[in-house]
Amino acid sequence: MPIRRRDVIDSPEWAPGVPGGIGTFSQRPAGALSLTGSSHLERGATRERGDYADLKRLLAQRGLFSRQPAYYTFQALLVLGLLGATLTLLILIEPTWLRLLDAALFAFVSTQLGFLGHDAGHRQIFTSPWRNDVALLFIGVLIGMSRSWWVESHNRHHNNPNNLGLDPHTAIPALAFSEGEAEKKHGVVRFLVQFQAFYFFPLLLLQGVGTRIASVQFLIGRNARYRGAEVLGMGLHFLLYFGLLFSVMNLWQASLFILVHQGLMGLYMGSVFAPNHKGMLVLEPNNRLDFLRRQVLTTRNVRPHPLTDFFLGGLNYQIEHHLFPRMPRNKLKEARQVVKAFFQERSIPYHETGLLQSYSEVTRYLHQVTRTLRTARR
Repeated sequence: MPIRRRDVIDSPEWAPGVPGGIGTFSQRPAGALSLTGSSHLERGATRERGDYADLKRLLAQRGLFSRQPAYYTFQALLVLGLLGATLTLLILIEPTWLRLLDAALFAFVSTQLGFLGHDAGHRQIFTSPWRNDVALLFIGVLIGMSRSWWVESHNRHHNNPNNLGLDPHTAIPALAFSEGEAEKKHGVVRFLVQFQAFYFFPLLLLQGVGTRIASVQFLIGRNARYRGAEVLGMGLHFLLYFGLLFSVMNLWQASLFILVHQGLMGLYMGSVFAPNHKGMLVLEPNNRLDFLRRQVLTTRNVRPHPLTDFFLGGLNYQIEHHLFPRMPRNKLKEARQVVKAFFQERSIPYHETGLLQSYSEVTRYLHQVTRTLRTARR
C-alpha cells in the first residue's frame, strides 16, 4: 500500500514550516528556558540554516539511524511476556487486594506496550512501512487505541510542539498553558484553572479513558486509513477486556479493577509525557522558528539513568527524539552526547533536568501562568 505523507511521522522533510511572528512565554519555572523578544529567535532561525543538516550528518556517520531488530525483538518479547504473566495472575489469584496489585501491573504493561506502538508509529522498528503499521495495529488491539487517530494527532504535535492552536497536546479545555489562554477562560473553567497546578497530575488519571474516547470519535468522524481493521481491533479489545474481567470476577471487583487499571495507566502515560514540553517555550501559530529551534526550544530532556530510560520508554531523550523521530529508541542515549556537544559549540540552548525537577518545573509553570486570575480575585 502506498505511503501518504500525512501518515508518516518524520523530520523536516515531512514537516512544513510555519511562517509568521514569534511566540514567547514570559513566565517560567526555575531552570527552564526563558526567551523574551523576537530578535534573538529570528536571528537564530536565519543565521545557521545548515545546523540541522550538519547534526544529522554527524549522527548518520555513527550509524545511529540503522534499524535495531535484536533490541526490538527483546523489547517485544519482554513486554508480551509481562502481559502474559499479568493475565495469568488475573485468572489464578483470588484475593481482591492481589487483583488490584495485578491491575497496577497491568497499567504498567499497557503503557509499555504503548511505547512499542509509539516506536512503530515513527517507523523505528522495521524498514518496511507496512510492517510498522501492522505492529501498531496489533498493539492498538492490545491497548484499545486507533492507529490512525494516534498518527494524525502525533504528526500535528511533532510538527508544531507547544504551538498554541496547532499542537493538540495544548488543546485541553481544563488547562491553560499561557497567560493569554488563562485570560480567555470563562465561567467555571476560569475559576478552576487558577488551581490547575494542583489538579494537573490527578487529571492525568483520565488520560487512558480520553485516549479511547478520542480514538472512537476519530473512527466515527474521520477518514481513518485502516478504518475497518481499526474498528474491528477496538471492538475485539473491549470484547476480550470486559469478557475476561467479568468472567473471573464479580461486578464490583471487575469495576474496581477497571478503575485502578485505567486510572494508573493514564497517570503513568501522562507522567511520561508531561516533562517533555510543559513549562517550556510556548509558540503562537505564526512563529518564524526554523525546524531545529522549534523542536529544541520547546522541549525538555530528563537526565538518563537505566531505570529512568526504562520507565519513560526512552522518551526522556525528548530533544533527540523530536529532532530525529525515526531514530531507534536504544540509540537516543548515544545521540544525546553528540547533540549536546553540537549545541554547546553553536550556542544553542539545551534544557535537561532530573525527573522530579521536571515535575516541579511543570507545576510551577502552570501555577505562574494563572497568577493574574488569582490576583484579580483579591
